[in-house]
Amino acid sequence: MYGDIKLLAGTACPELAEEISAYLSKKCGRPVPLLEREIRKFANDNTFVSLGESVRGQDVYIIQTIDRPVNDNLMELLIALDAVRRDSAGRITAVVPYLAYTRSDKKDQPRTPITARLVADMIQ
Repeated sequence: MYGDIKLLAGTACPELAEEISAYLSKKCGRPVPLLEREIRKFANDNTFVSLGESVRGQDVYIIQTIDRPVNDNLMELLIALDAVRRDSAGRITAVVPYLAYTRSDKKDQPRTPITARLVADMIQ
């Protein structure tokens, strides 16, 4: 069994994260708030993610869509995943309403990548 549900909202879909929080709070009969976090960009476009509280042993859901700007949103998700892993979350689930690169799901020409597999492997 895992600890409490913790919701971590990325910057790509904060409204969806708020709706999920409200729905779960109503369904569970207790507050399921969004985690306090800091997500910002440095001047060189590097992304910084910091958790405002411990998620050790908790059931963490990271809510982040991967649409435009695709690579920025993907990196934010990967960095958030790393942050909760390093804080020893009990279970981590990425909630990704739109996953970019899914049209590249098979090799249709020689010497080309299967980018959908690459993205899935990075998220896993």
